[in-house]
Amino acid sequence: MDNYEQLLDRISRSSGVERVEIERKIEAKRAKLSGLISKEGAAQIVAAELGIVFDNERMKISELLQGMKKANVLGKITTLFPVREFNKNGREGKIASFVLSDDSSTIRVALWDTHHIELIEKGQIKEGDVVEISNGSVRNGDLHLSAFSDIKKSKEKIDNIVEKRTIMESRISEVKVGQDVKLRAIIMQIFEPKYFDDKKSGEKRALLNLVLDDGSDTIRAVLFGEDIKKLGFTNEEIFELEKFEGKKTNLLGEEKHFIGNVRTNQFFSRPELIMNNVEDVNVVEVIKELEAKI
Repeated sequence: MDNYEQLLDRISRSSGVERVEIERKIEAKRAKLSGLISKEGAAQIVAAELGIVFDNERMKISELLQGMKKANVLGKITTLFPVREFNKNGREGKIASFVLSDDSSTIRVALWDTHHIELIEKGQIKEGDVVEISNGSVRNGDLHLSAFSDIKKSKEKIDNIVEKRTIMESRISEVKVGQDVKLRAIIMQIFEPKYFDDKKSGEKRALLNLVLDDGSDTIRAVLFGEDIKKLGFTNEEIFELEKFEGKKTNLLGEEKHFIGNVRTNQFFSRPELIMNNVEDVNVVEVIKELEAKI
């Protein structure tokens, strides 16, 4: 059951309104807004109109939705990443992050407040701890904690922890921001790489943008650094444009599996796939799928 289905059940239970009627209200709301809002967004509006407020209610990780402003969850820190320093527009700061898991799913948590970051730097919150989070906001599939958020250790225990996020095989037209997906699609366009210097190592790195098409829709996809080689590029083909163009021509029109996380492209305000793996399509399996549909 995906998070939209879970949200429907939660609204129905809390309001006492039949699920079918909730769905009718959601579709009516989307139609009124000319389809410019997602089902999840329309569901949150319908919930508010029915007097249901999720602000102070603890939710499962799988129930968190894009755009939530006051999300409350309980989970176990299964992976803790090193605190990272950044410099953006002349402003220096730090960011801490970890993977939070419960018995329904996992989510990456980003901490921006210096007080919260100190808890990690001093070892007061560490990998393996169960923590309670209040007033987090869900953006791009991650849970962000600001100075208005709270995080504290909990003595509660969580059984059957989900260690890995579920990767969903999906059509491009059906993907949602925050999902980890596997798409079978054709490479329609490959742009010239963009180059930058790694701040830590000083090495020259590359970023590659593609456009993928699976017949249902298109999506922009991004590969970073060494992951570009998973498309079949050699180091020379990545950094020498003449060789890059030759390889690019051979790849256009190829069908592959593309695996990654769906994020919002801030410049274009639309979903894009941040890829972490590329796999060849198994022709034998494709033939079996086609035969099964006949």
